[in-house]
Order: sequence, then C-alpha cells, then structure tokens
Amino acid sequence: MRVFKKAWTLFLCMALVLAMLIPAGVQAEEEQAAQTKELAQIRLSVGDGQETPVFKAGEQVSFAVNVMNKGNLDAQNVQITPVIEDVNAWPFDMAKMNYDVSLGTIRAGDQAVAQWGGDDAGKLLVREDVSGQSYKLVFKITYDDGQMAYETSKYVFVKTEAAQKPEEEQGGGADDGNQGSESQGEESNEGGDAGDGGMALDDGGIYNSEPVMSGGGSGSAADGSVPRVIVTGFETQPGEVRAGSDFKLIIHLKNTSKKTAVSNMLFDFQAPSSGTEAAAEAPAFLPTSGSSSIYLEKIPAGGTKDISIELNSRADLVQKPYSISMSMKYEDSSAAQFEAESSLAIPVKQEARFELSEIQIAPDTVAVGEESNITCNLYNLGRVKMYNVKASFEGEAIEGQEQFVGNLDSGATGVIDGIVTAVAESYDESNCKLVLTYEDDAGNVSTVEQEFTMPVTAEMDVTDMTMMEDMPQEESKIPLGGIILAIVIIAAAGAAAAVVIRRRKRKKLASEEEELMDEVERFTEDEHQQP
Repeated sequence: MRVFKKAWTLFLCMALVLAMLIPAGVQAEEEQAAQTKELAQIRLSVGDGQETPVFKAGEQVSFAVNVMNKGNLDAQNVQITPVIEDVNAWPFDMAKMNYDVSLGTIRAGDQAVAQWGGDDAGKLLVREDVSGQSYKLVFKITYDDGQMAYETSKYVFVKTEAAQKPEEEQGGGADDGNQGSESQGEESNEGGDAGDGGMALDDGGIYNSEPVMSGGGSGSAADGSVPRVIVTGFETQPGEVRAGSDFKLIIHLKNTSKKTAVSNMLFDFQAPSSGTEAAAEAPAFLPTSGSSSIYLEKIPAGGTKDISIELNSRADLVQKPYSISMSMKYEDSSAAQFEAESSLAIPVKQEARFELSEIQIAPDTVAVGEESNITCNLYNLGRVKMYNVKASFEGEAIEGQEQFVGNLDSGATGVIDGIVTAVAESYDESNCKLVLTYEDDAGNVSTVEQEFTMPVTAEMDVTDMTMMEDMPQEESKIPLGGIILAIVIIAAAGAAAAVVIRRRKRKKLASEEEELMDEVERFTEDEHQQP
C-alpha cells in the first residue's frame, strides 16, 4: 500500500510539471514562429554594379532594376509594377497597356532582376521630348510569405539626354540649363549610385541628383531652363563627429539658375540604417529634436543659403563614413514643383577605449644599479584598432628601453614586458610612470600615462662587501670526538627506549589474555551449575 501511494504521488508531480511546461513550450514556439515569419524589407535599388542609366531621346532601350530580398523568409509571388500617374513623368512612350513584371519567389538574401524591353520586339522607346532632366520612377512591389500579402513602394532615378538641336538653334539662351546639366552629371558620376540611397562616398563627399518636375505649371522648364538647387558643401560642429555624441550639420545650398528664384522649400533628412543580421537595423543618425524636416522660404536666382540640423550619432557605429540623404521639394516662380535629392558622406570616429592591468614589479624594491622586471597587460575594449602601440617606463629613479607592442585589434590583449635599471635613490609615491603611445587609422598619435611606485634604495658599499667576504670564519670550538660520543649516546638511548617499549607491550598483551581466560572459565562454571 505504501509503495502504491509513493507511485501515485510521483505520477501527480510529473503531471503537474508537464502542465506547467507545455504552455511555456507552446508560447516559445509561437514566438519563434512569429519571429521566423517576420519578413524584412524588400529593397529596390540600383546598387552593386548597377549604374544609374542614361537614356537618349528617341532611343530604343531596355531597363533593368535589381530587387533584393533582405528578409529572413522567402518572398513569394513577387510582382513589380511601375506607378504611372502622369505620362509626362514616364520617360518612355506608352506602347503597352501593362508593364507588370512577375519575379516569382526571391529567396532570403537573393536578388532578382526585373527587366523591361529585354528583346528587340519589346524595346522601350525613349520619348522624343525628354529635356535632359532626371526622372523619378516609382514602383509598387507586391509579395507574400505563403500566408499574408504585402505591398511596398520604391523609386529610382534615371537620367535622360535631350535630342540634339541644329547648330543655328544652339545659343547662349539655354546656357543655364545645359551647363547645369553637365556639371550635375559629372558630380553624379563622382558621387556614385543614385538609386541606392547609400552611395559609396568618400569622407566629406557630396552627391546631387537632377531635379524632377513633380507637378504644377510648366514654369521655366518649358524653355529648357530648370532651376537646380545643389549642395555645394557642408560642415559639422564640432568638426570631428564622435560615435554616441551630438553634432550640428550645416549644409551650404545654391540655386544654380541665373533667371529663376526658388521658394517654398522643404528638406527632409534620412540616415542609412546600420546594424548586423543578429540585431535590428537602426538609423546611424537621429535628429535630436525628433523632426527630420527643415523649411526654407526662398533662395533667389544665383543665390546661396545655409540650413542646419542637430543630429545624434549612434554609439555603436563602426569608424567609417556614413551617408545621409536629403530630399528637396521646391517651386519656381511659375509654381512648377520640383524634387531632387542629395547625399552627404559624414565620417564618424570611434574613441579608442582600453584598460591596463595591475602593474607587476619583480623585485618590487631594488637598490641603485640593480634591475627590475615590469609587466602588465593592455586590453583593447574599444571598437577601433590601435596601431603601432609602444610602451616605455619613465621616472627620475629608473631608466629603460621602449617596448614595441604592435597593432592591437578590437577585443585583443597586448603584453608589455620591460626591464628597467635603478639609477637614483627614491622612496616617493608614484615616482615612476608607464607611458603608452598609439596611432589611429589616420596616423594621429595619442599618449596615455599610468603612474606607479617602485622604491629604490641606496647603493650598497662595495668596500664593506669585500671586507665581509675577506673576514675569516670563526672555527668551531666543539671537538670532533665530543660530537661522535654524543651521537653514540643518542643511538644507545634510542635502542634502550625501544626495548622498554617492546617489553611493556608484551606484558600488557599477557595481562589481557589472562583476563580473557578467566572470563571464559567463569562462564563455563555458570553453565555447569545450572540445573
């Protein structure tokens, strides 16, 4: 019965544990499934190896756009469709009723190419009336993950070249538009890719796109003159942007048109996302005020203006340049609306962060003229590499050679191990120091000092040491015969003690045996006396 009760109690305990574990396991599976099903953004770009296309008026061309799946699930039934609300915003003749392109399934991390006009029969014809401006092409992308459908919009810029005019018609009247287009085209090529939003710009680099007419009246664009607003330069306060710090971005603008003023200007800043696959991506820069938009009333023809915004850089940014995109919307004097985009490359610096272990000194106290070994470890705790690390031990009481540690990667440990020679007597606190120098990736040298204490005593008198060595040792006054006699007496005493101890043990054993025999005899007599 007791065994049955124990088994029943054990069964109830197991049932209770299972009842607690099953909901937790189901919840964990549901959370994992939800995380697995979360599909990251499918990004339409003209990125790696895909340059911004340039289409000439009247030319038959093909147009391709890379669609990349940066999510963690396969994107199924992907379809990309141009959004054409105004035929004047589409640089090609509308020869077809439908420009949808199906891309099927794009696996996580892969990309597919959407192409229009891939064969000779279906080539796209660039409109004859394109005026050499850039066009903003918007696309709608639909896809699903097998259960839910999704939709997103992306855009790219394409450039066009106007048809060649007869020589007699070419004159100075269109200088403003043509010269601006050439200068902007050169700047765009240097800047990099216009559609990616994360162009490969050098430190302090600038990219300006061509303006795109987005609405309103025909305005000055009718005569070939397009008012362009470009970024001519920028600066930051402070001059060096440190990761995790606030800074002020000041941007210098110029209206390149010599005829037309621009007004009702709206600027919006978008920083690139920065992160790893293991962590959610977040913008590299965020406005400290919470708003990323700036309004400017007017820039006169040929005039310049400055705008500024307070930003904060993320503390975990890797040391490198980060691009920030600035979209512009403005109007000309005829209320024609234009859109353009510029990108700036802002270099971000990471502070070197390291620690020194406790300095070990062996021996910790030396006399003048003696040497001591000093060691410690250097831990690079920052996110940047330390170059040409050197260490030296300095002080009025010591002399030593400089130690070369070398380059130290982020998270690595360097060993500083040097020998110093004591040159002067000193008992002061912090009488020595470790001097550490290193360089950053730009070759700038930094120096850090760490104080420590090493007492140095006075130099020992060489004459006194020689006299002590030459002093005759005092001879032993105990004769050799006495020593031998003492050894013999000690040995005899030890033997006698061993004999006495042995005899006592024998007597004790004999006494115990006799007592045991008496007990046995008494026990036997008692048994015989019983009836």
